[in-house]
Amino acid sequence: MSKVFFITGAGRGLGADIARQALAAGHQVVATGRRPERVLETLGGEQENLLATALDITDPAAAEAAVRAAVDRFGRIDVLINNAANFYAGFFEELSDAQVRAQLETNLFGPMNVTRAALPVLRAQRSGHIITVSSLAGVVGVDFCVAYSAAKFGVEGFMESLRHDVEPFGIRTTIVEPGFFRTELLVDSSTTYAELSLDDYAERTAETKKVWESMNGQQAGDPVKLADALVEVAELDEPPLRFIAGDDCLQAVEAKAEELLAQVEASRGSGSGLAHADAV
Repeated sequence: MSKVFFITGAGRGLGADIARQALAAGHQVVATGRRPERVLETLGGEQENLLATALDITDPAAAEAAVRAAVDRFGRIDVLINNAANFYAGFFEELSDAQVRAQLETNLFGPMNVTRAALPVLRAQRSGHIITVSSLAGVVGVDFCVAYSAAKFGVEGFMESLRHDVEPFGIRTTIVEPGFFRTELLVDSSTTYAELSLDDYAERTAETKKVWESMNGQQAGDPVKLADALVEVAELDEPPLRFIAGDDCLQAVEAKAEELLAQVEASRGSGSGLAHADAV
C-alpha cells in the first residue's frame, strides 16, 4: 500500500538513499533540503511521486511551510523521517559554547521543529509513523563526540517520551540507532571541528582528527541497505520502538545494556530503601 514519506536531509547521503528506496517501492516522497533544486538533481529530476521542497530544519516556519506543501501535493503524510543532521567534533573544552548550541539546534531542536509541524496532520489522520535517526552515539558516549552525543541522547529521550504522547492518536514512533555507515556525515560540509585549541588537548586532538578524517568513505555500513531496511520498517503495521542498525551498533548497545544491568545491581544496596517511612 502506497504511503507518503516526508524525509528531511534528502539532498544527499542517507536521506537521498531513503528517498530513492521509497520511490522504488512505489511510495510518494516529499524530499526536503535547504536547496530543493539539488534534491531534484540528486534524485533524478521531476517525478510524479516526488515533491522536492525547501526546508531548513532549524526554522520552525520553514518546517510548517514544508508540511503544508506536502499536504497540498499528496493530501497527507504517513511517514515522517527525521534524518537531517550534522556533526560538531571535538573535546568539550575545545568546542565553543556557540558550537555546542549549534549542534543542539540542528540535531535535537531540528527534529522537534519538524515533528511539531507535522503532528497536527498526523493527529487529524489518527495515523502516522515518526522515525527519527539517532546514532550509536545516542546510546553510548563516544570519544570526541560530546556535543553530538548530547544532541543524540536528547533525541532518544524526546522520541521515547513522545511515544506516550501520540500513541492514543494511532501514531507510531521509531528511534533508529545506526552504527558507522558510509554516509556523508563525515564530509567537510557536514563535519565541523572544534574552533578552540588548548595545549593539554592538542596532541590528542590532532591524532583523533586524523582518525575521523580517515574514516570518511571507509565505514563498513552500506547506507543503501540501511535505507532499504528503513523503508521496510516504515511499511510494518507494528513498527519497533527502536531499530538498531549495523553489527557494530548491535554489539555496542548490547554491551551498554549489560553495563546498565551491572550498575543496577551495584546500586541496589545503597540505592534502595531511600523512601520516607510513611511511603513504605
